[in-house]
Amino acid sequence: MSATQKVPFLTQSDGRTIPQIGLGIYGPDDAGTADAVSTAIEVGYRMIDTAALYQNEGGVGEGIRRSGLPREELYVTTKLADDSHGYDSALAAFDASLRRLGLEYVDLYLIHWPLPGVDRYVETWKAFERILADGRAKSIGVSNFQPRHLERLAAETTVLPVSNQIELHPGFPNDAMRRYDSDHGILTVAWSPLGRGRVFGNPVLDGIADKHGKTIAQVVLRWHVQLGNVVIPKSVTRRRLIENLDVFDFALDAEDMAEIASLENGVRTGDDPDLYNG
Repeated sequence: MSATQKVPFLTQSDGRTIPQIGLGIYGPDDAGTADAVSTAIEVGYRMIDTAALYQNEGGVGEGIRRSGLPREELYVTTKLADDSHGYDSALAAFDASLRRLGLEYVDLYLIHWPLPGVDRYVETWKAFERILADGRAKSIGVSNFQPRHLERLAAETTVLPVSNQIELHPGFPNDAMRRYDSDHGILTVAWSPLGRGRVFGNPVLDGIADKHGKTIAQVVLRWHVQLGNVVIPKSVTRRRLIENLDVFDFALDAEDMAEIASLENGVRTGDDPDLYNG
């Protein structure tokens, strides 16, 4: 069975589906990005996640073209840069992202951060609604939004986000935010799913990995899958790309899940969405 057959698809609130594991692309290196994306597609990835902030949308587009895979077989996500909040600015920024990607549409467009001190995410979201209506983004969502940000969108706009991409890993499982998303029909997408490498060398995870004959990365990615998260690990090596997809031939038991839950320490590896303003 191929990797693409093994990776399940989750259904969004708009009825469209998204692969549960995709490739997170981060870093301004178009040549390296193109290589990573084309290799990932070759070994079975069907979702690619990037952002204007990462300065690599051109490389993502080149990797997609190099793969030769039909566009409709891929799920491509990009995100709005922090300096492009506002209705007109968001529309212009989206046009620029499409040009860099060399695509006619993206499958998912996200507001990267709410920037509460700037306080323009509501009008920005209204621009996203127009992009959705025009069919140039098949779905729209958010990233790093907290409940109060989502509640404002629900009160002041028409379309609810299909997903919320948030920091989530064993040290910071973000349980309250994940529950909020679930209760409101929003899929949680986990960024920094391996805690920016902090999971490696952990004796608890090492023991679980030995028990299942898997690596620590595979154990943590399986944990995400069993929680119902969409997960986007970053990698550029062929071996690791393949390894990160190979998590569907085993299951963590209740004891494993409890042991991983014990690793929570409340420490973020990234910014606090309530404080970050670009």
